[in-house]
Amino acid sequence: MGQYKSEFIKLAIERGYVHQSTDLTGLDIEASSNTLTAYIGFDCTAPSLHAGSLVSIMLLRLLQKTGHKPIVLMGGGTSKVGDPSGKEETRKLINNETIAKNMEGIKKNFKKYLTFGNGPKDAIMVNNNDWLNGLDYIQFLRDYGRHFSINRMLGFESIKQRLARKQHLTFLEFNYMVFQAYDFLELARRHNCVLQMGGSDQWGNILNGIELTRRVEDKELFGLTTPLLTTASGVKMGKTAAGAVWLNADLLSPYDYWQYWRNTEDDDVGKFLRLFTEIPTDEIVKLEKLKGSELNTAKKVLADAVTALCHGKTAAQKSRLTAYQTFEKGSTAAGLPTLNIPRKELGVGIAIFELFRRGNLSSSNGEARRLIRGGGARLNDSIISSETMMVSDVHADSDGIIKLSAGKKRHILFRVTK
Repeated sequence: MGQYKSEFIKLAIERGYVHQSTDLTGLDIEASSNTLTAYIGFDCTAPSLHAGSLVSIMLLRLLQKTGHKPIVLMGGGTSKVGDPSGKEETRKLINNETIAKNMEGIKKNFKKYLTFGNGPKDAIMVNNNDWLNGLDYIQFLRDYGRHFSINRMLGFESIKQRLARKQHLTFLEFNYMVFQAYDFLELARRHNCVLQMGGSDQWGNILNGIELTRRVEDKELFGLTTPLLTTASGVKMGKTAAGAVWLNADLLSPYDYWQYWRNTEDDDVGKFLRLFTEIPTDEIVKLEKLKGSELNTAKKVLADAVTALCHGKTAAQKSRLTAYQTFEKGSTAAGLPTLNIPRKELGVGIAIFELFRRGNLSSSNGEARRLIRGGGARLNDSIISSETMMVSDVHADSDGIIKLSAGKKRHILFRVTK
């Protein structure tokens, strides 16, 4: 790393963000002599981003903290098409209303990570629907379509994999690459954006944008990709048996978010501390050297730091205290995720597997049944023996609380209300 001068490039490499770059030396020169404007795009296909997007978010944060300007591109236009990258089948099309609603949810994800404003290094958020929605398609094809080589596009890894598996690839999806390339051109024109970043599955799309801008504007741009992450056991980052690890608190409680990071696999601790926290590297080196039960200390440090960035320091501290009271003191902590359930609904009884699904301890009734059959489900800390058991208000304690547990580390409380 001694050959790089800019703080951004040195730290991005040191902490593990860099997978590929079109011209890392040239980008380093640009970053050490000018304020870089760089963007990452986020399509609006869900009401929140999840932990799988954190590498991109943290990279934008690093960019800003090292003196450069981030652009968060909301894919209000491209979400209407659907990105085929990394997908084995065509995405389901979503309507404009859903896209707009999802966009509002995703916008909340960035407030804790970036400083927005009108200053030269303040982050800005833009929507590609502003320029894509009004395009004259025939004129667009005449102006820009001639700059794209189908032969080259078919050679991109994300497309090759799809075709090699003989999976359906629509012409609509093929247009996505063209629109994303055009996004880069528009951002270069409108905001002097010189760098696009994204996951390694976006490499081909990034190259298209660089080539298009070079041909149309005779301007050189840069591309940088991050590694696609899986956990040490091969699980896709940001996914659990119960579903996605959402960044929005209304979809996943701060406590459950803290627990996700607390349960990090041993071999991932050092990597995750580098990518998802701002703890200095020399401290991380000490933490990742811990062995056996002592490594749990490092995992708690990781969970505290990641949760504090996403939900605030108070939420992180409360989550750690709740975990301590639940697991180390053996008591039912008031800080556990809690849902209300009307007493009249419990009057006729509710199937136990249904409560597990409602409490997000399982992704489906079938999964809950399997958990119960396997002996991993508990009601008020007692193993549930019957997957068809009915839960009623008689199972509530004197405070009107019913506790459900999936394994030893995932819990939810149901509070009986009038």
